[in-house]
Amino acid sequence: MKQMIVHCTQHVTRMALLDNGSLVEYAAERDQQQGLVGSYYKGRVMNVLPGMQAAFVDIGQKKNAFLYVDDVLHPHLEKQPEVKPSIETLLEPGQEIVVQVRKEPRGGKGARVTTHYTLPGRWMVYMPFAEYVGVSKKISRESERARLKGMGERLRRREEGIIMRTVSEDEPVEAVEGDLSFLRAQWEMIIRRSQETVAPALLHSDLSIVQRFIRDAFNPQRDELMIDSAKAVREAEAFLNDMAPGKYKPVGFYHGQESIFTAYRVQEQLHKSFGRKITLEGGATLIWDETEALTVIDVNTAQYTGGSTLEETVTRTNLLAAEEIGRLIRLRDTGGIIIIDFIDMQRDEHRRMVTERLEGVIRRDRTQTHILGWTHLGLLEMTRKKARHDSAGFAPVTCQCCGGTGKVGSWLE
Repeated sequence: MKQMIVHCTQHVTRMALLDNGSLVEYAAERDQQQGLVGSYYKGRVMNVLPGMQAAFVDIGQKKNAFLYVDDVLHPHLEKQPEVKPSIETLLEPGQEIVVQVRKEPRGGKGARVTTHYTLPGRWMVYMPFAEYVGVSKKISRESERARLKGMGERLRRREEGIIMRTVSEDEPVEAVEGDLSFLRAQWEMIIRRSQETVAPALLHSDLSIVQRFIRDAFNPQRDELMIDSAKAVREAEAFLNDMAPGKYKPVGFYHGQESIFTAYRVQEQLHKSFGRKITLEGGATLIWDETEALTVIDVNTAQYTGGSTLEETVTRTNLLAAEEIGRLIRLRDTGGIIIIDFIDMQRDEHRRMVTERLEGVIRRDRTQTHILGWTHLGLLEMTRKKARHDSAGFAPVTCQCCGGTGKVGSWLE
């Protein structure tokens, strides 16, 4: 059973997703600092850079947004020209353009934006100009894939695109059609606002953190939602009623003496999961090092001795580590290149077992993740897409003395 636990304070909303009591996702959002990903802006092109095949667009944020040439071309690959045109032929300084944020600003970089517009709903993702129907790869039954694809083709207009989400499996056409009508109306509102405003201007914001998780990771009829704010309970029930009228479990209002995160062991699991060193069941450990370019995870047997032979002990350790690493990658929202240094195994069969265990865990992750395979040095390579970063996440603060290296200079005299 899944449980969504929401802790509201005066300025911050924190959300934890538990799967059979185990913490699998966490996010937080400050008031007035909602993330930008998914939001629509009317922007003004400030610079066009042929050497980078990109443009900088003023969307009213501190830094101009970055628009790459591929994000200006038609969203359907088959509709794009065989020879990619120069960005100069597509955009010019001063031009006003509607863009959608696909990646948050970070460090000294502005947001990354696109004209490949998407609007996620409960059952589908709506793409106003994509001209195709796709079905989630997580739906495995060929008969159901064919049904959903045919349904999408019948419902969409000529220029529209639709991706049927995993949760649309076995849903009736009436539910999917209602979702599409709502998303069309949302898109028409965005276009109307773009015609009435002067750039730079915000046209449409994505949902709040609680609404996003209800939409994307919550089964209203089966999962439990517990919130410690009466106001947030009313807002969640109103959203659920719009999304699934009369078909959701009542939202729980927590008013216990101790913090809701303490009562549901969320705080305890956060502290165990976000350190550099994570101890696994039986005493094995993970060392987790993150840089701007990649994340490196080192697996050690440490005090773990379970197994009659060295190979068996190593394999058991790696299997435990693979399961925990899959959970932590999702929980910590680790993105980019990920290198895992499992303990060396002698048999290919055991490496396959470890890969399959990791794949089984990350299959439950909604973020796009790819396991690339083992290197000649015995390292497992993978990548994970990351668009958001928490505006108020449970993240360690970099030490002002050592800059996060764990070392300071010591001059011998």
